[in-house]
Amino acid sequence: MAPGAAILAPLGAALTPDEAAFFRDADPWGFILFQRNAESPDQLRRLTAALRDAVGRDAPILIDQEGGRVQRLWPPHFRAFRPPLDDAALGPRAFWLRGRLIAHELTAVGIDVNCAPSADVAAPETHPFLKNRCYGTDVDTVVTNARAMAEGLLDGGCLPVLKHAPGHGRARVDSHKDLPVITARLEDLHDRDFPPFEALADLPLVMTAHLLIPSIDPDTPVTLSRSGITFLREELGLTGLIMSDDLSMQALPGDIASRATRAIAAGCDLALHCNGRMDEMVAVMTGLGQMTPEAATRAETALAAKREVRDIDPSELDDELHRLIDGGPHA
Repeated sequence: MAPGAAILAPLGAALTPDEAAFFRDADPWGFILFQRNAESPDQLRRLTAALRDAVGRDAPILIDQEGGRVQRLWPPHFRAFRPPLDDAALGPRAFWLRGRLIAHELTAVGIDVNCAPSADVAAPETHPFLKNRCYGTDVDTVVTNARAMAEGLLDGGCLPVLKHAPGHGRARVDSHKDLPVITARLEDLHDRDFPPFEALADLPLVMTAHLLIPSIDPDTPVTLSRSGITFLREELGLTGLIMSDDLSMQALPGDIASRATRAIAAGCDLALHCNGRMDEMVAVMTGLGQMTPEAATRAETALAAKREVRDIDPSELDDELHRLIDGGPHA
């Protein structure tokens, strides 16, 4: 039997009996963790084991460990990384090192999927919530750095999630609070916003952007749009496992249950729900059911992309990364 078509989140640092029972019944495909769930490496190992025990399988466990503002695990137990845009000029080696070190830390506590890299191209108008999370201000730099980050994660046994498809760089508002409307011509989007996703389309997992792009669908955000998800798959070649961005974000219309069902009906394989509220998780799962056979096949393919991990000396890689940072661009 296929898992439920969702990724859900526990509320705190330990799984409650009610959460364990709910997750057992709902059987989501995977889980996502946040800073609220993290106290120490030992505690995280207990939590990730408990989540997998609840569903009785080796369920994927995700996190957003980008560096900069969007970093869920912090010192003293984990490294702090600079915002990606701050390191964009350092070249791909710096991003491979970043990915490999992050993967080393995540897999040690039972986390095996990182919601990175971003393939959004930073522009003067990019909203501050996203701008310094981008990997560059031009297509080639973004593709090179994002590819290197993904390879570092994969080499460390951690699956990358390409985001935010089909490109969030032109958004002038924060999609956590409002719906960005991208009025650029399709030709202009094909010149700057879409190419990084086309170049990285082989990555195993993809996250949608909560954007309204009238040239694709004049009425409905990409995440909830059949035309939008079809565009991602057929025009940009994103044939991997597609998850929504967080359904709790206010860019999306409707209540949480309708957002989830509309995302799956549009063609997303998985609905992502992040705030850990039990009432919302119940509402999400009530309307979803199991993954479709096509989604389950894509999920199997995505998980098969995991690589055998070779031992590293993290202190040596950390030293190399800091030498690159101290030396400046392309050191």
